[in-house]
Amino acid sequence: QVQLVESGGGLVQAGGSLRLSCAASGQTFTTYAMGWFRQAPGKEREFVAGISWSGGGTYFADSVKGRFTISRDNAKNTVYLQMNSLKPEDTAVYYCAADTLPQRWETYYYSLRAYDYWGQGTQVTVSS
Repeated sequence: QVQLVESGGGLVQAGGSLRLSCAASGQTFTTYAMGWFRQAPGKEREFVAGISWSGGGTYFADSVKGRFTISRDNAKNTVYLQMNSLKPEDTAVYYCAADTLPQRWETYYYSLRAYDYWGQGTQVTVSS
């Protein structure tokens, strides 16, 4: 069983920055691929960013490229999402997710179905 706990959300003005953290339980975190997704009111959950188990592979949604970065600290069992130049349309609940058997993650990193554990989410609100 893997538990994921997100933190770092909040209210920020447009153009500002936030850093989300996701702390994972489990002794095999270093083998997991990790992803961040978000869900705005009335919309489907969508892929934001993903990172391979080693950190060597990262992927981003077109809407956040150049503004968001994803990183991980395997010694701390934590993955981060640095969000810069935030826009009101970035407002959503942000979820951390883990793919604990990531053999095909590089192909399906954008899909909700690729991930088998999810956090409870953290709210990000960007005011205009």
